[in-house]
Amino acid sequence: MAERADDRLLRLLGIVAYLDGAGPVSVADLADRFGTTPAQIQKDVDALWVSGTPGYWPDDLIDFDAASIDRGVVHLTEARGMTRPLRLGTREAIALVAALRAMRATDAVQADPARSAVVESALGKLTAATGEAANAVDVRLAPGGDRQVVAAISSALTARHRLRIRYVTSSDVVSERDVDPVRLHTQDEFAYLAAWCYRAAASRTFRVDRILEAIETDVPVQAHPGVGEPSAEIDFAALFAGGSSPLATIRFAPRARWFAEEVPVESVRNLPDGDFEVTLRVTNPGWLRSSLIRLAPFVRSVSPKALADDVAGAATEALAVYGVVVADRDEATSRNPH
Repeated sequence: MAERADDRLLRLLGIVAYLDGAGPVSVADLADRFGTTPAQIQKDVDALWVSGTPGYWPDDLIDFDAASIDRGVVHLTEARGMTRPLRLGTREAIALVAALRAMRATDAVQADPARSAVVESALGKLTAATGEAANAVDVRLAPGGDRQVVAAISSALTARHRLRIRYVTSSDVVSERDVDPVRLHTQDEFAYLAAWCYRAAASRTFRVDRILEAIETDVPVQAHPGVGEPSAEIDFAALFAGGSSPLATIRFAPRARWFAEEVPVESVRNLPDGDFEVTLRVTNPGWLRSSLIRLAPFVRSVSPKALADDVAGAATEALAVYGVVVADRDEATSRNPH
């Protein structure tokens, strides 16, 4: 599974802070301390060597002793202020207080005493430093899910173990699945588990409050190409951002119900004939276009018309690659004026 960018950033900052106090350290010892491989440490040093403070001239960059690197030893010679104590303005401190209070309220933190202690410690120090301004911050989060479920998910993510879950959809259909958990994240008022589902043989996203039961197994998670990689993983926050992003309304057949389960949408409306209609905000038309083409047998209607025309045009071009000619593209959408 590909390493997440934020995990690597924490390690890079940790390496600089550790070396600044420890002095020269062998590549092997550094790899053991940070739970990675000597080859990755070499890559990390290469990345740090071209990092630094604004200006980014040679005198602004983090520096290492090149001769020591050749001997398999990492010797930091210039940290460029990366280890200076952090100084925050009032606005920055309040923003962090709000973020920590929101984090403290999540089930993932409340279910883990170690995480909770770290958050409480940081929050206490920031609140004391911020003073009265921190009292103006009021953060309330909607409840996430069963605490035992969240605890099992958190433990499985940490230990990289497979989960066995019992899940109920919005149609009240209960199923049991074995999944390899990838990450736990929030979108709007809900928490979601991104995972590889063995029943579907594909990546799936499960709303945590709809997981009725979660059991951590002792089976290690497997590597699934593309799952968890930034280039392949759906960034829901970017795809369905609020504000001025255009709205799309799509009517699906019942068999596409999973779309409403996996994709955070603005609204879902169940129709008398069993179909359902979703409304979502879209900032990535390419992703939605490819999704609708893939789900074409279950798509009843799409609006606005510009989006429907865009999807129909992309489908026509794809068919042309295989020598299939659509005589009249408008005929393909004539049954749906939207």
